[in-house]
Amino acid sequence: MANNIIIGSIIDDSVEMAERKGMGHPDTICDEITEQISKELCQYYIKEFGAIMHHNVDKALLVGGQSKPAYGGGKVIQPIQLIIAGRATAQIKDKKIPVEDIAIETAKKWLQKNIRHLDAAKDIKITSNIRSGSADLVELFKRFGKGDMPLANDTSFGAGFYPKTPLEETIIMIDTLLNDPTTKIQFPFIGEDTKVMGVKAYSKRYFTIAMAMIDTYITDLNDYISKKEAVKAYIIHSLELTDAEVHINTADDYNNESIYLTVTGTSAEHGDDGQVGRGNRINGLITPYHPMSLEATSGKNPLNHTGKIYNYFAMDLSRAIVESKFADYARVFIVSQIGKPIDEPQLLHVQLKNKNADNKTIERFAKEKLKELSKYWDRILYQ
Repeated sequence: MANNIIIGSIIDDSVEMAERKGMGHPDTICDEITEQISKELCQYYIKEFGAIMHHNVDKALLVGGQSKPAYGGGKVIQPIQLIIAGRATAQIKDKKIPVEDIAIETAKKWLQKNIRHLDAAKDIKITSNIRSGSADLVELFKRFGKGDMPLANDTSFGAGFYPKTPLEETIIMIDTLLNDPTTKIQFPFIGEDTKVMGVKAYSKRYFTIAMAMIDTYITDLNDYISKKEAVKAYIIHSLELTDAEVHINTADDYNNESIYLTVTGTSAEHGDDGQVGRGNRINGLITPYHPMSLEATSGKNPLNHTGKIYNYFAMDLSRAIVESKFADYARVFIVSQIGKPIDEPQLLHVQLKNKNADNKTIERFAKEKLKELSKYWDRILYQ
């Protein structure tokens, strides 16, 4: 970029940036595994007791291991550590619930399914420290009957917007393309750990991609360079990005042969750590130019934890407003008070651009959408 300092107006949308962390990024691994554990617990609770029980398994820390990548295939010499923590109902009357077993097995299955070259039996050590829930929070589950509106598990806010910008859509398309099964067949050396940063400066777009490459498929430095350039050409051609600058693995130093080579396809194998809540929001992006909550939604129960539910609701209401042609752009902010019905937020704030409907119409529309919150767990659990 010729001039990388831009001074502009706060309402100027000709400059923006956003990013997306791919499936094998350490932060995404933590998010995805804790969310899957919550879903498995929900399904177990429903099957055994007919209802979702109190749980919030929304804490996880991934401690990077150590590896020795090598052309043709290296090895992991110190395993990754994944520490899962949170709270969950572990016993109902005389029935004990295997919370720890569910958590560990779910994590292993997710890794086996999503990180192709990571051996979940030896390349990672998984520890679960999920404990019983707070008595006060468990009590909130008991204070409403079946079909009633759940009571907020926390004082939290959610934020959402719609639609995404063309830059944001393209970032998702790039990452989706890199991790598409057909791409992996054509380019098996692409690891699951990807990150795409997009920048728009007036009419120019720049995409910087971090892409772990798997050493088994790389014979030497020239082969690495050739394969990286082939992926770049594939992205530009597939997504018609001829008007954009695309850069891959910009930290590579060919002179010192310091390149993004991995054994497993994730940077977690050698010192890159991860944590729940540091990755993508529920729309799949990190968007500094649009509102977003820093609340970690992954692993929170979908029944009454507004730190999760309200973020989904804000995104859904924003989309519904635009798709109903009430406005061209919407963003929604919503905040709860612990112990209050989740359909009675302390504040629901809607901001619109190019509004096409009167305030009363939009207010009635929002109130109707709030009534759906008693069944929102189903929308989250089975999406």
